Amino acid sequence: MEDCLFCKILKKEIPSTKVYEDEKVYGFVDIYPMSKEHYLFIHKNHTSNVNEMSKATPNEIGEVYQAISKYTESNELSKNGFRVVTNVGPDAGQTVFHTHFHVLGGEKLGRFGS
Repeated sequence: MEDCLFCKILKKEIPSTKVYEDEKVYGFVDIYPMSKEHYLFIHKNHTSNVNEMSKATPNEIGEVYQAISKYTESNELSKNGFRVVTNVGPDAGQTVFHTHFHVLGGEKLGRFGS
Protein backbone atom coordinates (compact mmCIF):
# COMPACT_ATOMS: atom_id res chain seq x y z
CA MET A 1 0.00 0.00 0.00
CA GLU A 2 1.34 3.33 -1.06
CA ASP A 3 0.62 5.42 2.02
CA CYS A 4 0.83 2.66 4.67
CA LEU A 5 3.18 3.72 7.46
CA PHE A 6 4.46 0.19 8.07
CA CYS A 7 4.98 -0.47 4.34
CA LYS A 8 7.08 2.71 4.29
CA ILE A 9 9.10 1.37 7.23
CA LEU A 10 9.66 -1.88 5.32
CA LYS A 11 10.86 0.14 2.30
CA LYS A 12 13.17 2.10 4.66
CA GLU A 13 11.44 5.35 3.70
CA ILE A 14 10.74 5.89 7.41
CA PRO A 15 13.35 4.93 10.02
CA SER A 16 12.72 2.30 12.69
CA THR A 17 14.74 0.50 15.32
CA LYS A 18 14.84 -3.09 14.10
CA VAL A 19 14.88 -5.91 16.67
CA TYR A 20 14.13 -8.81 14.30
CA GLU A 21 14.02 -9.54 10.61
CA ASP A 22 13.79 -12.58 8.41
CA GLU A 23 12.59 -13.02 4.84
CA LYS A 24 8.91 -12.71 5.85
CA VAL A 25 8.63 -10.82 9.15
CA TYR A 26 9.98 -7.56 10.55
CA GLY A 27 10.05 -6.57 14.23
CA PHE A 28 10.81 -3.10 15.55
CA VAL A 29 10.55 -0.89 18.64
CA ASP A 30 7.19 0.85 19.11
CA ILE A 31 7.74 4.62 19.26
CA TYR A 32 4.87 4.97 21.75
CA PRO A 33 5.71 2.21 24.27
CA MET A 34 3.02 0.93 26.61
CA SER A 35 5.50 -1.14 28.66
CA LYS A 36 9.23 -1.20 29.39
CA GLU A 37 9.73 -3.28 26.25
CA HIS A 38 7.22 -2.80 23.43
CA TYR A 39 7.81 -4.15 19.94
CA LEU A 40 5.72 -4.41 16.81
CA PHE A 41 5.93 -7.48 14.57
CA ILE A 42 4.58 -7.25 11.04
CA HIS A 43 4.47 -9.55 8.06
CA LYS A 44 6.13 -8.08 4.99
CA ASN A 45 2.99 -8.89 2.99
CA HIS A 46 0.41 -6.16 3.55
CA THR A 47 -2.98 -7.02 5.04
CA SER A 48 -5.16 -4.60 7.00
CA ASN A 49 -5.85 -6.65 10.14
CA VAL A 50 -5.65 -10.15 11.54
CA ASN A 51 -9.12 -11.06 10.26
CA GLU A 52 -8.12 -10.19 6.71
CA MET A 53 -4.81 -12.02 7.16
CA SER A 54 -6.55 -15.14 8.49
CA LYS A 55 -8.81 -15.28 5.42
CA ALA A 56 -6.29 -14.32 2.73
CA THR A 57 -3.07 -15.95 3.96
CA PRO A 58 -3.59 -17.77 7.29
CA ASN A 59 -0.07 -19.21 7.28
CA GLU A 60 1.27 -15.68 7.76
CA ILE A 61 -0.12 -15.57 11.31
CA GLY A 62 2.03 -18.58 12.13
CA GLU A 63 5.05 -16.97 10.49
CA VAL A 64 4.64 -13.87 12.64
CA TYR A 65 4.21 -15.95 15.81
CA GLN A 66 7.28 -18.03 14.95
CA ALA A 67 9.26 -14.81 14.62
CA ILE A 68 7.93 -13.56 17.97
CA SER A 69 8.91 -16.88 19.54
CA LYS A 70 12.44 -16.72 18.11
CA TYR A 71 12.87 -13.15 19.29
CA THR A 72 11.48 -13.61 22.80
CA GLU A 73 13.47 -16.80 23.35
CA SER A 74 16.67 -15.00 22.36
CA ASN A 75 16.35 -12.49 25.22
CA GLU A 76 14.85 -12.18 28.68
CA LEU A 77 11.24 -11.66 27.57
CA SER A 78 10.39 -15.35 27.55
CA LYS A 79 11.94 -15.85 31.00
CA ASN A 80 9.36 -13.79 32.91
CA GLY A 81 6.64 -13.56 30.28
CA PHE A 82 5.25 -11.20 27.72
CA ARG A 83 1.94 -10.31 26.13
CA VAL A 84 0.98 -10.33 22.43
CA VAL A 85 -1.91 -8.09 21.33
CA THR A 86 -3.40 -7.22 17.98
CA ASN A 87 -6.15 -4.67 17.45
CA VAL A 88 -8.84 -4.86 14.77
CA GLY A 89 -10.53 -1.60 13.85
CA PRO A 90 -10.66 1.89 15.31
CA ASP A 91 -12.86 0.95 18.29
CA ALA A 92 -10.11 -1.43 19.42
CA GLY A 93 -7.47 1.25 18.99
CA GLN A 94 -6.02 0.25 15.62
CA THR A 95 -4.45 3.34 14.06
CA VAL A 96 -2.19 1.77 11.43
CA PHE A 97 -4.06 -0.52 9.07
CA HIS A 98 -1.27 -2.98 8.37
CA THR A 99 -1.66 -6.15 10.44
CA HIS A 100 0.67 -5.88 13.41
CA PHE A 101 1.21 -7.62 16.71
CA HIS A 102 2.29 -5.75 19.84
CA VAL A 103 4.79 -7.64 22.00
CA LEU A 104 4.84 -6.16 25.51
CA GLY A 105 7.03 -7.11 28.43
CA GLY A 106 10.13 -6.32 30.41
CA GLU A 107 8.10 -5.65 33.53
CA LYS A 108 5.10 -6.99 35.41
CA LEU A 109 2.06 -6.10 33.33
CA GLY A 110 -1.33 -5.34 34.78
CA ARG A 111 -3.96 -8.04 34.66
CA PHE A 112 -5.72 -8.23 31.33
CA GLY A 113 -8.86 -10.34 30.95
CA SER A 114 -9.21 -13.50 32.99
